[in-house]
Amino acid sequence: MGDIECQLPEFNPEDDEVKAILKNNHTIAVVGLSTDPDKDSHRVAQYLLDHGYRIVPVNPKCDQILGQKCYSSLKDIPFAVDIVDIFRKIDAIPGIVDEAIAIGAKVVWMQLGLAENASAHKAQEAGLEVVMNKCIKIEHGRYFPI
Repeated sequence: MGDIECQLPEFNPEDDEVKAILKNNHTIAVVGLSTDPDKDSHRVAQYLLDHGYRIVPVNPKCDQILGQKCYSSLKDIPFAVDIVDIFRKIDAIPGIVDEAIAIGAKVVWMQLGLAENASAHKAQEAGLEVVMNKCIKIEHGRYFPI
C-alpha cells in the first residue's frame, strides 16, 4: 500500500452543524500537538485553551504541552473525548480514526489540508461526525467572534 494523498472532501457538515459541534463539544484531543509555539498545532491548541476548551495533547514524545498532561495515543486517555483534532500526515489518519471510534469520540476533525474520505466514511458509519480540511481555530473565530 502506497502513501495516502490528501483528497478533496466528498462531504463536510453545513455551517450550522460545524457551529453546533464547536458549541456542544468541549474536550478536544489534539493528535500531533507540537511543543513548538511556531507550529500550527500549538497555536490552535493555545487558542482553544484560551476559549474555554479542555485540550488533551496526544504526542508520545512529550509528558506535557501547554500545561496539559500528554498521552501517547487516544486509547491511553482515561476519560471521554468529544473531538479528535488531527495534526498528522494523511497516512496516519486511518489509524487515528480507528482509535477515535474505539474510544467513543463524537467528532473527528481533520485540520486544514487534511482529508481522507475512506476514513471519514468509516467514522460516519460508526456514528461520529466528521469535519475535513478545515481549521478548528478559524471555524471557531467565524462562529464565535470576540
